[in-house]
Amino acid sequence: MTQRINYSSASPEGYKAFGNVYGYLLKSGLPTELIDLVYLRVSLINGCAFCIDMHSRDLLNLGVATEKLVLVPVWHDAGNVFTPRERIALAWAESVTRVAETGVPDAVYEAAAAEFSEKELADLTYAISLMNAFNRLGVAFRSKPAAAEKA
Repeated sequence: MTQRINYSSASPEGYKAFGNVYGYLLKSGLPTELIDLVYLRVSLINGCAFCIDMHSRDLLNLGVATEKLVLVPVWHDAGNVFTPRERIALAWAESVTRVAETGVPDAVYEAAAAEFSEKELADLTYAISLMNAFNRLGVAFRSKPAAAEKA
């Protein structure tokens, strides 16, 4: 895979704007591990190798067990590996990411709204939206994952 362009260098102001959202999310009050689990799940759905690599590493650096990390794609079948709050966040992330297919059903919204405050749910949705945007940039411009750079 050959990188097409480095979008962060080609448009540093655009990249900075996305970075500001990322920075806000770090201060939003949502747990970093929860945000990174959502980032990873969204990236898996979208097939962004760069983001899958980055967020897997982020989760490992946070001390998330490898056993949990490898079950993110099948979280719904992983029993108690994921907390109820994580499962609701992952379901919300999947539905919002696949919005054209799902329409984000009322049942998924109601579960998320019952678990998260309005601010938390808005912030979680910002995180999902941000990762979807970064995934589209990464896939469109063939951003190389760190693991591929080392190989």
